[in-house]
Amino acid sequence: MSAEDVTVRLAQRHDYQFEVDFGAGTPALLGDEPPPLGQGAGPSPMQLLASAVGNCLSSSLLFALRKFKQAPEPMTAEVTAEIGRNAENRLRVLRIRARLTLGVPGAGLAHLDRVLGQFEQFCTVTQSVAAGIPVSVEVFDSEGTRLK
Repeated sequence: MSAEDVTVRLAQRHDYQFEVDFGAGTPALLGDEPPPLGQGAGPSPMQLLASAVGNCLSSSLLFALRKFKQAPEPMTAEVTAEIGRNAENRLRVLRIRARLTLGVPGAGLAHLDRVLGQFEQFCTVTQSVAAGIPVSVEVFDSEGTRLK
């Protein structure tokens, strides 16, 4: 986890489609609005936001478990961004719900309570987003047991 600034560049390709250049040899991504504005040829800004939260939470949880030499793989995440209208009738992301699932039973992971109690605090994206949008996080193990 570095403390460097992150810059991405966007270039309009067609209508609401923008190519996102991440630099440093990372493959570009095409973002697009869903119909009727765009063609849905790539993820929407809302999908990118949800994926950023899910990716950051998953990475933070994995990092915290690996610090204790635990192997939770393969992990999955499902993130839902609830879209609705605010008081001015403008579309907004009203809340984000993340469900992380470990690839192993939780009973076999050492220090799990400690990890679950603090991994979110180290997630840069989620903590930043949560300052303006409510974010809830649940963690389950491979047997479907809710751990958090």
